[in-house]
Amino acid sequence: MKIVSWNCNGGLRNKLSAIQNTDADIFIIQECEDPKQASSLEYLSWAANYLWVGVSKNKGVGVFAKPDIKLTPYHLDLGKLESFLPCIINDRVFLLAVWTRQANSPTFGYIGQLWKFLDQFKATLENKDAFVIGDLNSNACWDVWDRWWNHSDVVKILENIGLSSLYHHFKNVQQGSENEPTFFMHRKLEKPYHIDYAFIPKRLISSSTIEVGHPEYWLKYSDHMPLIITVG
Repeated sequence: MKIVSWNCNGGLRNKLSAIQNTDADIFIIQECEDPKQASSLEYLSWAANYLWVGVSKNKGVGVFAKPDIKLTPYHLDLGKLESFLPCIINDRVFLLAVWTRQANSPTFGYIGQLWKFLDQFKATLENKDAFVIGDLNSNACWDVWDRWWNHSDVVKILENIGLSSLYHHFKNVQQGSENEPTFFMHRKLEKPYHIDYAFIPKRLISSSTIEVGHPEYWLKYSDHMPLIITVG
């Protein structure tokens, strides 16, 4: 199965040709508009098999799949948590598509949102073929020494329930030491960060691969580079 996760920086309807070339089975797209409320017929046609959530019709997180793949919403009472899209793929795989946001929280913004999700719903990821993939807006380099819900704390929780970061295993690097940015602030090469991740079951790590899109191609479309994942 081939999965592409990409924060499209809005206007996905105008960027379909870029992602179609990746020929993924499943696309996880952050900052995309709701196809049902978009004016583009091409976008609506392309998004024939999809799930989407968002606090605005113009920016949410969507999961888009090929026609022969079954997508089923997994209903959780998320309250004020933003933006998480849990679903089941082909009646078997649990996918949590993620775009962490500040969410008007004075304390639990961004990676704190994922920490809160895991605090409440960790059991939904345990003992399943579970994947957590998306834009976390976070990196271990921003850990705060006296905070208990740092990026590293979230990684540890995921590790304890059997999910590992595919990038860090495949590239043999430590959290916070990544040499391939997934985000360039204001699309400037001199402001690189690694903030997009794919956590997959440990039993699949050794047979799976991941690549980060090249800025020479992708920066004209977004400030984020896609993660291109092949699950063995």
